[in-house]
Amino acid sequence: MCELYSKQDTLALRRKHIGPSCKVFFAADPIKIVRAQRQYMFDERGEQYLDCINNVAHVGHCHPEVVKAALKQMELLNTNSRFLHDSIVEYARRLAATLPEKLSVCYFTNSGSEANDLALRLARQFRGHQDVITLDHAYHGHLSSLIEISPYKFRKGKDVKKAFVHVAPTPDTYRGKYREDHADPASAYADEVKEIIEEAHNSGRKIAAFIAESMQSCGGQIIPPAGYFQKVAEYVHRAGGVFIADEVQVGFGRVGKHFWSFQMHGEDFVPDIVTMGKPMGNGHPMACVVTTKEIAEAFSSSGMEYFNTYGGNPVSSAVGLAVLNIIENEDLQGNATRVGDYLTELLNKQKAKHTLIGDIRGVGLFIGIDLVKDRQKRTPATEEAQHVIYKMKEKRVLLSADGPHRNVLKIKPPMCFTEEDAKFMVDQLDEILTVLEEAIGAQSESVISENAPCRAKMPNEAHSERLSDGTSEPRENPSQKRNGLCTDKHSLLSKRLKT
Repeated sequence: MCELYSKQDTLALRRKHIGPSCKVFFAADPIKIVRAQRQYMFDERGEQYLDCINNVAHVGHCHPEVVKAALKQMELLNTNSRFLHDSIVEYARRLAATLPEKLSVCYFTNSGSEANDLALRLARQFRGHQDVITLDHAYHGHLSSLIEISPYKFRKGKDVKKAFVHVAPTPDTYRGKYREDHADPASAYADEVKEIIEEAHNSGRKIAAFIAESMQSCGGQIIPPAGYFQKVAEYVHRAGGVFIADEVQVGFGRVGKHFWSFQMHGEDFVPDIVTMGKPMGNGHPMACVVTTKEIAEAFSSSGMEYFNTYGGNPVSSAVGLAVLNIIENEDLQGNATRVGDYLTELLNKQKAKHTLIGDIRGVGLFIGIDLVKDRQKRTPATEEAQHVIYKMKEKRVLLSADGPHRNVLKIKPPMCFTEEDAKFMVDQLDEILTVLEEAIGAQSESVISENAPCRAKMPNEAHSERLSDGTSEPRENPSQKRNGLCTDKHSLLSKRLKT
């Protein structure tokens, strides 16, 4: 394989020329990837890794039909969308056909962040309102307008929430305020939004939009309870606002039975605005906002022209059409259902076997494994999750960990993921959890015997006492742990567990 630099030189150049806030996966021991194909990635030594992370390479890395479509159009024409061209309207027509009828007007952008920023502009122009309701732990993009409504990025004690931003509890029935034993968690969580609206109105504020990922990814693979979105939409509409469904991470058939994740909530729920991105171009920068004719006309009435130099350009449109064709021709929605169901079944068997697994949740090829230290208390196993993703990397399986406590293993692979891949991934996870639990159990027993007749200590207490260098653990920096970007926690845990 052709490399410009050795791995060490690449690292050195990255440190010198790439902003230090731009983190890499597995920062303590990064992988240098030089090529990829379908659900596999390869490092500079030719080692193959099973990719369980990339919801961007939606139909598979370097799919030949996507490559062919891009090359063919690139050789013919690529220009901005202010020239009349068939590909943008054909793609818009095909895309709209996958959505409920009232969602028919498209605005093309280059990234999910751009799409969500534009969605906010549409919502605010619609009624002239400004305030936004977002969910706790939500992430909607890296633009300033989106960091403001992304509690996932808030820095405790440093970021002051803007007055126009209102944060509702995440509708998490496993770890949230209202859990699976609640009589009606959907209504309970929706009533929290209703209360926010009432308080805002009492303060003289007006709601422009409620925005939520149809399934929360960075927040920990959260699937809202049935009926929640319908009730929230009712309250938001009554307040003169619109409902924005963020499908940037979870759209394009990932849930299997539906093309869009919001469709899981039933035909009686239709958002006013849908944003999409990541999987849309299979790695090509492409995103979109789709809305109603009424909202689009209100946006136009402002008199301000919307123009995006690259959004919907001929090459992007050709790539997008190829992705839609592949999803249909290769029955990738059916594959997501079949493989997702099989993987969930395998993982539930692991849950019965391993006490570290507190919850398995997900739909299709969007699954979360919530690791806990104590099932009854549901204590997040943050260090253990970081340890697991590094050990999985050693076994040539790429996973990430996320959620508010960074303890949820996220599975969102390319849609060509197979049952054989699922079995291989789960077998590796089984081995790692077995060794990890044995080590934790042995340490716990050792601590109890060493400190008798003192009270028994929990494994995590034993961990912090048994650091090989005798130092205390470093203060946690949330920005270094996004998507498995841990620094030295993995090495500390490895020393302690000696796995």
